[in-house]
Amino acid sequence: MSAASNHGATPYYFVPAPSRHPAMAASGLFLVILGAGQWVNGHGWGAYSLLAGLVLWLSTLYFWFGDAIGESEGGQYSERIDVSYRWSMSWFIFSEVMFFAAFFGALYWARVHSVPALGNIENQLLWPDFKAVWPSAAAGATASPAGTVAPFTTMGPWPIPTLNTAILLTSGVTLTIAHHALIAAHRSKAIFWMWITVLLGVTFLGFQAYEYMHAYSELNLKLSSGIYGSTFFMLTGFHGFHVFVGMLMLLFITLRLTKGHFTPTRHFGFEGAAWYWHFVDVVWLGLYVVVYWL
Repeated sequence: MSAASNHGATPYYFVPAPSRHPAMAASGLFLVILGAGQWVNGHGWGAYSLLAGLVLWLSTLYFWFGDAIGESEGGQYSERIDVSYRWSMSWFIFSEVMFFAAFFGALYWARVHSVPALGNIENQLLWPDFKAVWPSAAAGATASPAGTVAPFTTMGPWPIPTLNTAILLTSGVTLTIAHHALIAAHRSKAIFWMWITVLLGVTFLGFQAYEYMHAYSELNLKLSSGIYGSTFFMLTGFHGFHVFVGMLMLLFITLRLTKGHFTPTRHFGFEGAAWYWHFVDVVWLGLYVVVYWL
């Protein structure tokens, strides 16, 4: 039986020993930010700094998470630790909600205020051929003065966005089935449905990659395509990144399940990843309506 069965028996609040992990992770992120900033400004050495920072950061996370898993499986975590993890994950997801709220807010402000304001009488004198309408509302409109943005075609909801919506909704169902299987002590069933969920996440990312290639090569829709292109790729791109992170979380949870980790009553690592995945699902539903339909 896994040591996870001892979870909750520890009568004290576990305080880990001093660790090098926070300092190493911070150093890695510093190199990432330094390298990225220098690389985009034309300094070739920035790419090497970026790569070194990523290697340092990811390797630190590997060993850091490994230590946390070892502590958990060793029965060192009590109910108090479980509660602290739940609060931490809740606040993390709340911060992600605010993150996307800012992006949706930028899209709202651009559509409702900025673009219509460019169509006032003063700007009409400067740009007489400017159409103060959102590109998805009028064929040929770019929401930018003529000549500043190359013509492009907007991205509609069919077929890939709709297929991806079905894929994410299905993944939420398969993840819930896996969760209930784990609670019922049906580990093999839980593992099976977790692999299905991971596969659905990978499929979503594959379709989105194809959508981006289609946008660039056939629709001439790029990140530089004015405010429409900026908000489109900002929202869908960051959501895609969150799907990638969520898929990795589910993959690692699945691998832990195959090693005998988690019990029907003690499995917050599983629950935390499930919370995150359902959050990603909900964000996509809003994005699907606002970005692709409106």
